[in-house]
Amino acid sequence: MSEVEKKLQALGISLPTPAAPVANYVAYVVTGSLLVISGQVAFGADGKIPPAHAGKIGAAVSAEAGIAAARQCAINILAQAKAAVGDLDKIVRCVRLGGFINVAPGFSAIAPIMNGASDLIVEVLGDKGRHARSTIGVAELPLDSAVEVEAMFEISPS
Repeated sequence: MSEVEKKLQALGISLPTPAAPVANYVAYVVTGSLLVISGQVAFGADGKIPPAHAGKIGAAVSAEAGIAAARQCAINILAQAKAAVGDLDKIVRCVRLGGFINVAPGFSAIAPIMNGASDLIVEVLGDKGRHARSTIGVAELPLDSAVEVEAMFEISPS
C-alpha cells in the first residue's frame, strides 16, 4: 500500500470508483510530467450528488455543507489521479487547484468553501500538497453541484 493510501486509510477515506465524464471530455490528461484532472463535482460513493451538496451556497446549501462538498471533490480528484497513475506516491506535488463555487447572489465568502478541498489535499499529501489556487463564484454548475474542483499535479515518470 502506498504512503498516500495509508494516509487516506488513517483518515477513514476510501477512494470511490472514478466518475465517468458527463460530456465530451476526458477525466484526465497526462502530458510530460503533468497530470491534469478535469473538474470533479461532489459525487458521493454512490455516484450521485447528495442533496446537501446540490444547489447554491448561501441559499439552499450552508457554508459548512459547501466545505464538505469541496472536500468530496478533492477525494474524487484523488480517485481520478489513482486511475491515471496507479500509485498515488507518484505525485511529486499538487501544482494547482481551481475551484468553482455555485453561489447565491451576494454570497462572497468563497475562499473558505474552497478550503475544504485545499485542506484535504495538504492533509493527505503533506508539503507536496501545497498548491497555487484560483476560486471563482459562479451562477450554475453541472448537475447543480454546489462545488466543482479541477487539479494539476506534477508526477514522477512511470
